[in-house]
Amino acid sequence: MKRVFTLMIAMILCAATFTYAGTASAALNTRTAKQVKKNGTPDKRFKANKTATTPAGPLKKDGTPDMRYKANKGAAATTAPAGPTKKDGAADMRFKANKPAKAEPAKAAAPAKAAPVKKATKPAKKKAK
Repeated sequence: MKRVFTLMIAMILCAATFTYAGTASAALNTRTAKQVKKNGTPDKRFKANKTATTPAGPLKKDGTPDMRYKANKGAAATTAPAGPTKKDGAADMRFKANKPAKAEPAKAAAPAKAAPVKKATKPAKKKAK
């Protein structure tokens, strides 16, 4: 009797597991096919859901926005920092991604050679007799 009861419980659990797994995978496949989150918003991990931003104003020859124009200045003010941010939304400057690029120091012209300067010497001490 115990064996029959154990066998019936095992069969019920297996059937329930397979049924649940089937519905979960179907729901998962539907969600990834649409590439949306559970709340219905687009999932930004997928390339198709990422929005490409184009500058509002004219571009320079190299393709970057020309910052002389007001339309491009406003768009640049709203960009997020490249790296991690603090709670207030400002860039966290402890991280390399948020630090400004170091400019190479300009080489200064070599100064003209000046006449050598003599060191001041101490006066000689007199010997006591």
